[in-house]
Amino acid sequence: MPSYFSDASFKFLRSLARNNNREWFHAHKAAYDEHVRGPFLRLLGDLQPGLAQVSEHYRSEPRNVGGSLFRIQRDTRFANDKAPYKSWQGARLFHERGRQVEAPSFYIHLAQGECFVAAGVWHPAPETLRKIRHFVFDNPGSWKAAAHDPKFRKRFDLDDSEVLTRAPRGFPPEFEFADDLRRKNFVAYRSLDDAVMTGPRLLSTLEKDLAGLAPFADYLCAALDLEF
Repeated sequence: MPSYFSDASFKFLRSLARNNNREWFHAHKAAYDEHVRGPFLRLLGDLQPGLAQVSEHYRSEPRNVGGSLFRIQRDTRFANDKAPYKSWQGARLFHERGRQVEAPSFYIHLAQGECFVAAGVWHPAPETLRKIRHFVFDNPGSWKAAAHDPKFRKRFDLDDSEVLTRAPRGFPPEFEFADDLRRKNFVAYRSLDDAVMTGPRLLSTLEKDLAGLAPFADYLCAALDLEF
């Protein structure tokens, strides 16, 4: 089976973090294309058949611009940190309606010691978050199956990085999943060892993870009236 990333991929991203300026990046752009962007685009192309088996409504598009791969350039317009580049590379496997409405995504993250695969909605708009919370409250049984099944939770974690201090207004604190309603992000993820990212089993591992994350993404799609 093919390998995609290598130690050179991580080396480039480490070097970029130390030399985060346009002059350095443009002088080393060939290395970026060879070790980071090129391999990621090949991976995205190879993932599409497996993703289609998970859901015909999701896309893994290997395009330099406008596809699944996020730009390495940071949007610094409203940021205190004006460093022009990210020190990681990420890609979003998006819903076919994701450009029209807010939709759950699958996500792959490349950064040494911080690689992971995920699915869900990150920093959703208030109305999107409201819909998800009400759907969980109205459909707790299927939420339990999608997010708290023991086999699922053995492989995946739920993001706890941003939560309210108490249940949102209008929801009873004694609700079985009140802690889940406190979430500001509805994301399930699994960390990936660097050796997996650089090894020959990356594609098969990600295909298994996408299939494993599918019930969680399916539930969120239902909450937002989207096909899965």
